[in-house]
Amino acid sequence: MAPEAAARPTRAELRLAAREQSRAQRRGAAKAATRAALFRVALPSVAALGVAGAAGVTVVQEQADRVPSQASAADAPDRTAAQQAARQADADQAAQASRGDARQPLSGAQPGAGQATATPTAQPTAEPAKPKVVMPVAEHGLGELFGAAGTHWMNRHTGIDFPVDGGSEVYAVTDGTIRTQWNPFYGYMSILKMPDGTEAWMCHLRAYKVRKGPVKQGDVIAYVGSSGNSTGPHLHFEIRPPGSGPVDPLPWFLSNGLDPR
Repeated sequence: MAPEAAARPTRAELRLAAREQSRAQRRGAAKAATRAALFRVALPSVAALGVAGAAGVTVVQEQADRVPSQASAADAPDRTAAQQAARQADADQAAQASRGDARQPLSGAQPGAGQATATPTAQPTAEPAKPKVVMPVAEHGLGELFGAAGTHWMNRHTGIDFPVDGGSEVYAVTDGTIRTQWNPFYGYMSILKMPDGTEAWMCHLRAYKVRKGPVKQGDVIAYVGSSGNSTGPHLHFEIRPPGSGPVDPLPWFLSNGLDPR
């Protein structure tokens, strides 16, 4: 056989090669059709979303992929702070409740051994009322009494005598008004007119401290002497009711709660 004849393919080989080529073409056409279909579906979607939308989807997807790992670390302090705040609020409520519970028994409980009892407030002591009348001199004790007979009086003694030292203070026996005068028998006189019109005569004085005007009970109005018809320093004291002559001063003193004896 000639060499050229041996190099030519046979009819069977040609038919086999044609079938293989046909199969390859069909496979290539199927792949191309699939790619074209996918392109036609994807292209409207991209067009509808726009470039920014597609990029956003990509970013969101990427962030979604990353969020779980990042969020778990970033959110941990917030959750811890919230938990601490909640625990603190619970503790405050519990403390308030405990204080409220501690106060409640005190409302009806009686003071016990460990509880301080309230000290009663001392009531101010009422100042005793001042007597209506005070003594005309500081010392008690009487000399000549009312109605006594003697060579120094024309009739009877018209008052009571307080035998005290010369210069002793003489006091206003009540509130009233003072006037002064001289009398040859009574010497220097201080006459106290009381609100009811009664007069107290204080005689044989050495000097006056108040010659006239209003005085208060206990004010110093004069000083004891021995002026006028007198044998020595003493205070001659008389009481003369309104429109009347002298009366015994001793009952007058006693009726006002004082005993000058």
